[in-house]
Amino acid sequence: MTVRVWDLPVRLFHWLLVALFIALWVSGKTGKLDIHMVLGPAALTLLLFRVGWGLVGSRTARFSDFIAGPRSVLTYLRGVREGRPWPGLGHNPLGGWSVLALLALLMVQGSAGLFTSDDIFTDGPLAWTISSASVKQFSMVHRLGAKLLLVLVALHVAAVLFYLLAKGENLVRPMLSGAKRVPPELAAKAASLEFRSPWLALALLAMAAAVVFGGLRLLGH
Repeated sequence: MTVRVWDLPVRLFHWLLVALFIALWVSGKTGKLDIHMVLGPAALTLLLFRVGWGLVGSRTARFSDFIAGPRSVLTYLRGVREGRPWPGLGHNPLGGWSVLALLALLMVQGSAGLFTSDDIFTDGPLAWTISSASVKQFSMVHRLGAKLLLVLVALHVAAVLFYLLAKGENLVRPMLSGAKRVPPELAAKAASLEFRSPWLALALLAMAAAVVFGGLRLLGH
């Protein structure tokens, strides 16, 4: 049977972040740093929203729903090896840690970008608040973070392809529609899922934008 698993805020966040990541990578590689410096705070706003939604959002969006301990991850991996289905609805234990790693690294990357400089024309909006030596360190972190992010994204895509080709499970479709097919024994669990109002998500997004862009306006040089 088909049940609702992902709410609209999570799905919009996911695809907007994908689009921003691609745009940021392209603008950084092609030297369009004026665009890069606008998109960076936008990505930070989305990430800050996701942190809030991970605390007070819908059930499957909450960190408490998909961040599991090492034993749960090992049990899940044994189940995958033995061909046993995972008795859950949202992110599986391994996928949950993958999501957390991506969010954390993106947050570090975006934050470091505020303090970077290309030593020619473009400085991050907060680079003026720290020493030149610190700016160089943040710039190094930003460059290294870009490489690590490509590795994590590649692993994420590889996992999606593995599930599609090896297990016949399409992970992309539910993130588009919000619904996925589950066995009948999970129907009762799906019926008990809690979904929060999109208006709450919109309020959180507005607060995140106020923090990021308001803070940059106050602190910007």
